[in-house]
Amino acid sequence: MKRVITVIGAIFFTGILAGTAIGSDKVLKMSTTTSTQSSGLLDLLLPEFEKDTAIKVKVIAKGTGAAIRDGQDGNVDVIFVHAKGREEKFVADGWGTKRYAVMHNDFVIIGPAADPAAIKGFSDGGKALGKVGEMKQTFISRGDDSGTHTKEQFLWQESGVALVDKIQTIVKKGEKKEVSFQMPAGSADWYLSIGQGMGKTITFADEKQAYTMSDRGTYIKYKYGKTPAIELDVLCEGGPVLANPYGIIPVNPEKHPHVQNDLAMQFVDWITSEKGQKMISDYRLEGKQLFYPDAM
Repeated sequence: MKRVITVIGAIFFTGILAGTAIGSDKVLKMSTTTSTQSSGLLDLLLPEFEKDTAIKVKVIAKGTGAAIRDGQDGNVDVIFVHAKGREEKFVADGWGTKRYAVMHNDFVIIGPAADPAAIKGFSDGGKALGKVGEMKQTFISRGDDSGTHTKEQFLWQESGVALVDKIQTIVKKGEKKEVSFQMPAGSADWYLSIGQGMGKTITFADEKQAYTMSDRGTYIKYKYGKTPAIELDVLCEGGPVLANPYGIIPVNPEKHPHVQNDLAMQFVDWITSEKGQKMISDYRLEGKQLFYPDAM
């Protein structure tokens, strides 16, 4: 009987130690964009970060607008997004402590090789969308309040095309939300706002042989890193307005005392370190560089 009690006690003690070890795991909650996740970059970075720091990262991928709202609501410890104006407002309004530049790539306008809107070779995104609108060619918009959608909205405003206000209800992960945006007037038969992430938007545009706008990283993955590959080509690229910088912002503990600012800062320090920046610079698909470091 004494031996049985001893064994039970040992099992109980071992269970307590295991429970303590599990409970001591450090988990950083990060809201980021679907384009960041779709690029495959986080699959490279996060295991190495965990190896160096013993901190796991729980990734919540959604559009930039929704990721920023996660930060405002205190649902995450850090946000990693790509809409610089909105990021700076997030900090100015006190929701974030500081924006740290991490990397950049650029936006591209992609479409069918036949290019019925004749925009191939354009570097001015506004003029390119103006031609798409003038020719009434099918355009697929993410329509999800993401950083890419924000940039697309800006380009339509620059295009000279008459715009109308639109409110659309989309469903993301079972939750409904309203998205307000502008779309070309009289475009119901050729402008499709689908309320989806970058990968699904590219795939849908490819199926329709339509135009859309993408960050270059996700486009490269879907063009060169997947089987079957999409057929769409880059038709407009290179202009300064198409720049796509990514920033990381710890959520302000003065607004939300429960956030793990210490873990957030460890991630900031790591991803902006020489090692983190080199990994970003070295990340390639089919020999093509997806991102360029901004903190080196």
